Amino acid sequence: MSHSQPSPTPWHRPMVARLSHEEHRTATMLELFFDLCFVTAVAQAATAFEHELAEGHIGHGVLGYAMVFFAIWWAWMNFTWFASAYDTDDVPYRLLTLVQITGALVLAAGASEALQHEDFTVITWGYVIMRLAMVTQWLRAARSDPERRTTCRRYAVGIFVVQVGWVLRLTLPEDTGLATFAVLVLAEIAVPAWAERSATTTWHPHHIAERYGLFTLIVLGESITAATGAVHAALDSHAALGDLATLVVGGILTVFALWWLYFARSASVHDRLTTLRMALLWGYGHYLVFASAAAVGAGLAVNVAHTTGHGHLSDRAAAASYTIPVAVFVALVWLLHHRTGGLRRAADALHPLAVVAVLAATFGPSPVLVTGIITALLIAATLVLSARGGAHVNTGEDPDEDAPEGAGGTRQAPSP
Repeated sequence: MSHSQPSPTPWHRPMVARLSHEEHRTATMLELFFDLCFVTAVAQAATAFEHELAEGHIGHGVLGYAMVFFAIWWAWMNFTWFASAYDTDDVPYRLLTLVQITGALVLAAGASEALQHEDFTVITWGYVIMRLAMVTQWLRAARSDPERRTTCRRYAVGIFVVQVGWVLRLTLPEDTGLATFAVLVLAEIAVPAWAERSATTTWHPHHIAERYGLFTLIVLGESITAATGAVHAALDSHAALGDLATLVVGGILTVFALWWLYFARSASVHDRLTTLRMALLWGYGHYLVFASAAAVGAGLAVNVAHTTGHGHLSDRAAAASYTIPVAVFVALVWLLHHRTGGLRRAADALHPLAVVAVLAATFGPSPVLVTGIITALLIAATLVLSARGGAHVNTGEDPDEDAPEGAGGTRQAPSP
């Protein structure tokens, strides 16, 4: 009996655009490896964020976390949308992707210094390594895809110029750091809008939805890992088991519910990625989805430390470090996955009510446990309404919404 051998990795392929309606387009092993390495940077940022909160540096911690997480999210997202359109899986493509992974590891090494001490030297160089690898990828695409050559060249030029700006920022006085950061973030975001005016790239909606879902899954898993480490440390310090039990149960209920909430209608997400407005809102909105998911683990660790008498936060501040990221995650997933319009039915108010209830739990007893119960009840209520509501609720389709524009991948919106 003969056995088929896997095809060897080609040394070089023309980097032509893949079809946006290509069948069986799924995440590759290289993309999964890319995500797993990137989550190292997420973990380092979340750990540093937890430390800042526990020390009572709330404003400094939130601002630093937002800045560091932008670098992680933007580099990840740009590669994801590029790969959806131009993944050739040849040797140069793999090597350049591994260079980006190396940059992510450098970024992870500098996350703590950037967040805690405002030293962005290491994290900037890690970010620049990732982005310059993307410049090379875009130049390869420009060479092989004449229809979108201008678009690819604009990406390459725009990204390169902004990276020069990031390096120059390291030489400027410290008191200009926040202002220059904001200017460069706006420049980064402006590059895709400028580049794709010539011709849009052919990203694949099914592939994009899967990639975002997988990264959300990994980040939620990292939150569990971070919380487990915090509980283990608390047990070593002989903390009260009763107090820890409420945190553990609440944390588990919450993360399970967040997973359920995100993937409840993930199968129909690609149907929403059909217009410029929805593609941009959905893609960019995941900055807060990813950041809040990672912050949930940090918030739970902060509450464990607070329960064991460590840290400098008040009861309300410790509770808010957990309830606010949970509320943000629930609100964003509801807006991005479930609704594109207003509140049209009673069921549409469930998620906003849950958000309000979670925020209110900040001011009551056992906020982590109460948050877990609220999110679990949200899932239970949606399941009951799904059973009563029939196919439209089960599939996430709303008969009142406009039908998607185009079919079979004929539409295309600018990639981030």
